[in-house]
Parts: sequence; structure tokens; C-alpha cells
Amino acid sequence: MTTTLDDFIREILDDGLALAVMSGRKNREPEKIRIRPVLLQGRKMYQAEYVVNNKAFQRNLSAEELTEYLAAGMSDGFRQLQCSGKKIDGTVLVSKKGKITIRKKMHEERENTKITAHNRVRNYILQEGTPVPFLQDLGVMTQEGKIVSSRYDKFRQINRFLEFVQDTLPHLPKNREIHVLDFGCGKSYLTFAVYYYLHEKLGMDVRITGLDLKEDVIEKCSLLADRYGYTGLSFRVGNVEDYCSEDDVDLMITLHACDTATDYALYTAVQHHAGVILSVPCCQHELNGQIKSGLLEPVLKYGILKERMSALITDGIRAELLRECGYDVQLLEFIDMEHTPKNLLIRAVKNGNCKNTDREALERMVRSMSLSPTLYRLLDGRKTGEMNEENTAQAASADAGLYCRDRGDSAVTE
Repeated sequence: MTTTLDDFIREILDDGLALAVMSGRKNREPEKIRIRPVLLQGRKMYQAEYVVNNKAFQRNLSAEELTEYLAAGMSDGFRQLQCSGKKIDGTVLVSKKGKITIRKKMHEERENTKITAHNRVRNYILQEGTPVPFLQDLGVMTQEGKIVSSRYDKFRQINRFLEFVQDTLPHLPKNREIHVLDFGCGKSYLTFAVYYYLHEKLGMDVRITGLDLKEDVIEKCSLLADRYGYTGLSFRVGNVEDYCSEDDVDLMITLHACDTATDYALYTAVQHHAGVILSVPCCQHELNGQIKSGLLEPVLKYGILKERMSALITDGIRAELLRECGYDVQLLEFIDMEHTPKNLLIRAVKNGNCKNTDREALERMVRSMSLSPTLYRLLDGRKTGEMNEENTAQAASADAGLYCRDRGDSAVTE
């Protein structure tokens, strides 16, 4: 019969611990710790995972270390420990006065728990523990290949974006050079990452151009590209409005191009017949100053709701207009909301079908809310072969280069 906490922990370990959760600690982080068995270099270990300040941390423990770890946790504010094994499930409760109550429940033997490999980084395209030069120089990774704790969100963001690039590989050219354009590249975390992934890891023939308005940033990125020998990666000072090339674009990237800068990037992508577009918009202020609706007035009078609705409508209109231009479009979550609210990604893949949207319905909606979105006007100007004076004024505004990546408005932006 189990009489002490240590005895119970050893018993559940001997039974084949599948999952343990410590919880119930108030006003202190972490408030919850999950433990599961993992294989680390062929050795069975136990991985404790917890969150502090919205950042995930993990610690690998041997069976002996786990016994001490759980006992220390239960004496340091955690009020509950739940464990599941092959034949035993158990709960440990600690009262406010420190009294420990242990409850066990026997059950039919479960199948052996599949012990997964230590996969926090193995699921990532860029792996922790494998030194990557540009991540080291950009302050995300140490010389030993470890991720700097304060930059782990950036590491996750980069890998998440590369997963989207990975999904688009079937839609990129196979037998020729791939041309990628990154508009508003900023410090170029993603620009370097995409080149490293496509060329260094996959061996693809790729040419990437990064555009930004900050000369010092472009100079630094160019020096780094030369240092790494990335001959297919170049950086230019300029705005997407000034971009001129006879070549079509296979992949257009924009990350957090602010407000209407995203519209101009999408317009340029359409003009250059981009096969794939990956765009993460932000700061969608334009429609917030335009939207009017008697029907929605009871809701629009609340500023935060008006702002959020305007942002969603902006990106919904962008998606519909891209569909009209012959793209299959998806609006996807980029990264978790806990890291940044700027988490919507527009993924568009060219299909050549220009009749897969209801323009009349879109026009009715735009008129009913008194909206005049930039991309809407730009594409109408494209159809008539001209831009009106208002379009030109908007282009001048885009030349201001309002990129959140450059201003550092978000902890996980470029």
C-alpha cells in the first residue's frame, strides 16, 4: 500500500508513466507542468513542459530526477498531481495546511504507451542544436546552436513561415530557377530563412530579392549574404512601387507590411504573375476610417470592435480580389494569438481561373459600407489601364515605407 508521495511516484514510474500533470499553483508561474516520457539519444527520459511569460520551456529528467522534481513541486505550491500509467491512475492532493492525500485507481492494462522522440525541435524545419550562420548573426541562436531564450518566439515564427513555404513547393517551378521577392524585408530573418531552406537544405535553384527602404539595413543584409556565399540572395533599397523586372515572380513574400503597403505588394504580385503569394498583413487602418453602416452602427460605435471588424473586412476583400485574379486563396492562422494579434496569413496560389468570385456581391458590400479599399482601386485601374489621382496619392503614401518589421512594433516581427 502506498503511504508516501515518493512511494507513489516510484510506483507509477514502475507501472509505466504515460502522463503526469502538476497544477493548482496560484499567482505564480508556471501554474501547470506536463510530464511525458520521451526518447533522448536512445535513452528513456521524462520531459517536463511549462509556460512562463507566454514562452514554452522544457526540461528533460531521468526517473530519479523526476521523483525529486515532482516531490519538490508538490511542496512548492502545486496542489494537485495527476498521473496515468499502464494499470494505475492516481491523484495527489495537497491541502492548504500541507496534508497530502493520495488516491489510486486500478484499471485493465493499457497498451504500451508509444514513447516519442524528443521532438521539440525535430518537428522544426530549422532545428535547434544545428548551428545556422544567419540565425547566429541575427541574435536568434548561439554559436553552439542553442536558441536564445528571449528569441524563441522569433525562432518559432521563422519555422512556422517555412512550413507555409514547404506547403507551396508543389506549386513552384521544378526545372528552372525560382524567383522569390520579399517586399519590406527589414532585417531579413525570413529572407535568409527561405533562401537557406530552399537552396541550402533542398538544393533548389533559387534567386531571392529583398526590398526595403532602409539603406543601413540593406547594407548589413548584403554583407551577410556575401559572407555566407549566398550568391542567389540579393538586397536592394527600394519600394515595391519602384520594383521593375521583366521576370515573373514565382513566390511573393510580405510580412507585416503596414496598412496599404500590403495592398501594393499584392498588386505587384498580381502584375508580375506571382505563382504563390504569402502575405501577413498588419495595421489595417484604411477601412477603419471609412466604414459606415447604419445596420452595424450599434456595434461600430465601440472603437475596438470597429478596428477588428475593419481589419477582418480588409483581408476578406483582399482574398476575394485575389480570387478574381485567378488565385486559390486561404486565410490561415500564422502563429498563436498569445504571441501577436497580427497572426493572419493570406496564402494565394495561382490557378488561372478568373471567374471564381462574385464581383457583384463584393461591390454591393463595398458600397453598403462606403468603402474604397486600395487594392480594389488598384485592380480597377489595372483593368482600365490607368490609376486615378487618388491611387497616385496612395502610392506616394506607400513610398513612406511604413513597415512594422522596421519599426519593431511587435516582439515577433522582423
